[in-house]
Amino acid sequence: MLGNAILVAVREIRRSALRSLLTMLGIVIGVAAVIVMVTIGSGATVMVTDEIEKLGGNLLIVAPGQRPGPGRAAVAAAAFEWADAQAIAGEIPSAAVVAPAASRSAVVIHGGENWNSTITGTVNEYLQARNWSLREGRVFTQGELRSGKAVCIIGNTVREQLFGGRSAVNARIRVGRLSCQVVGALAAKGQSMIGLDQDDLVLVPLRMFQRRIAGSQDVASIYVAVGPEVSTEPVLQAITALMHERRRIGAGEDNDFFVMDMEEVARTVAGAAQIMTALLGAVAAVSLLVGGVGIMNIMLVSVAQRTREIGIRLSIGALQRDILVQFLVEAVVISSLGGLLGIAVGLLGSALLAGSLSLPFIPDVRVVGLAFLFSAGVGVAFGYLPARRAAGLDPIAALRLE
Repeated sequence: MLGNAILVAVREIRRSALRSLLTMLGIVIGVAAVIVMVTIGSGATVMVTDEIEKLGGNLLIVAPGQRPGPGRAAVAAAAFEWADAQAIAGEIPSAAVVAPAASRSAVVIHGGENWNSTITGTVNEYLQARNWSLREGRVFTQGELRSGKAVCIIGNTVREQLFGGRSAVNARIRVGRLSCQVVGALAAKGQSMIGLDQDDLVLVPLRMFQRRIAGSQDVASIYVAVGPEVSTEPVLQAITALMHERRRIGAGEDNDFFVMDMEEVARTVAGAAQIMTALLGAVAAVSLLVGGVGIMNIMLVSVAQRTREIGIRLSIGALQRDILVQFLVEAVVISSLGGLLGIAVGLLGSALLAGSLSLPFIPDVRVVGLAFLFSAGVGVAFGYLPARRAAGLDPIAALRLE
């Protein structure tokens, strides 16, 4: 019986192909919109999480001042010292990597090429904390770090601007007024999630930076990385307690430093992106309800146009249940075909949009399946009333009406 009802439904859809296609359009748009919104949202979540991971896994950043935010007054804060980083490394066993750093903008020159970049004074552990690898060359030697020798490691953007496709190792560049020997070049990382070029930097030994560029012993920030199996929360608390002691901050006094947990930032950003994706998907799902209203409207018109057919079938022995199933199946077939078309359009649109936005294309099979089931459910929900009306027609009255 059900198979025969499906065949009849397909025949009716083919007989009124244009009307059926227009009826499906609402379902197609609804399913496609849900898939596009959720897929793009998932891709954006993954991209943001990956970008934060590029900053360093299980990374804490300790900086002077108060964390930026609304309602927080500015607090004058002294910079850190090298001894603060040494204290963290010596007194907090869970701090696997500790890297003090300070930065300043300067022009770098090689031959006839020049480029304005960020000069960062730091130590080799900075590369470990930031998950950075070398493209060529080597890191600083302990002698270079202790003496503050004029050597540098350049980022990929600086290498391309000054050297093009040539090797930069052992070449000399000017960093501000200083002549500096390039001992290594970093592998490319690309832009950060806020659009900053992570490869536009020059690393120099921290002592060289302090003595010959900054002219002070200040350390602007301390990067602390913990092991992959270690929670950052107890390390954050230990750093906070240590800094209270070293900076003589009493109970009840405002901190003149803050510790940023990149793992917490990643969770917060990913959670916000997931909520936004769910909201966009819910908004897009409203168009499925609009498509369901269209199905109900067309099915009611179909009942009115096929009154004679319904009357004849009832008069020759068809049961009301047969008529009910027939029109309900037609509504479900229309909505299901619309769902399949919507899936195809949604996946194609998601792939194209993800490519244009440089986002990863991550289709979710569960969302695709749920969208299809929801489209079929819309057919049942909005097709029931017209089917019930068709089944309830009096055969004599239906024939007389015709």
